[in-house]
Amino acid sequence: MEIKSAEFVTSMSVYADPTPALPQIAVAGKSNVGKSSLINSLCRRKALAKTSATPGKTRLINLFLLNGSFHLVDLPGYGFAKVDKQEKQRWGAMMEKYFRETAALKLTLHLVDIRHEPTRDDLQMNEFLRAMGLPFLVVATKADKISRGARMKQLAPICRQMQVQPWQVICYSSETGDGREQLLEKLEAALGENTENTADAP
Repeated sequence: MEIKSAEFVTSMSVYADPTPALPQIAVAGKSNVGKSSLINSLCRRKALAKTSATPGKTRLINLFLLNGSFHLVDLPGYGFAKVDKQEKQRWGAMMEKYFRETAALKLTLHLVDIRHEPTRDDLQMNEFLRAMGLPFLVVATKADKISRGARMKQLAPICRQMQVQPWQVICYSSETGDGREQLLEKLEAALGENTENTADAP
């Protein structure tokens, strides 16, 4: 797959099916795991998704239209310690409503930081996706922060705790683009035939 076009559509505090209803790829992960950077890298757009050095930047569900044929859904980052309990509960309810109500979801990209073991929030998200029977792909971000030789060692506890095999995880770097082509192949497979650019279709 090639990303030929990408545009921001809308932000939602309460999820509602977008018009038109298109296949969706969701992006989930803890605050500061690099969700916005991955989206920008994937689409090769520097500022498509807003990035910030401050965790918790994404506080709404952000919707992007890619290739005129599918939506990328950027979910609020979870597990940010400095956010009060009420706000955490609101974000959690927002995401749960999305996962329970969307009928268009084809795949969730579950992002974790390759440098660290999964957090309790990571494992809760993993358990939720499994319990809901939702297809997901673990993406280990910030792969450029460690050497290639160290990746398998870092992946071991991630794979063990999230119950996936090393070959099922994509190591991704938004800085170098490492893992981008592999991730695009996974998206294409999940979306099936809905990957062509339809923006210019009559």
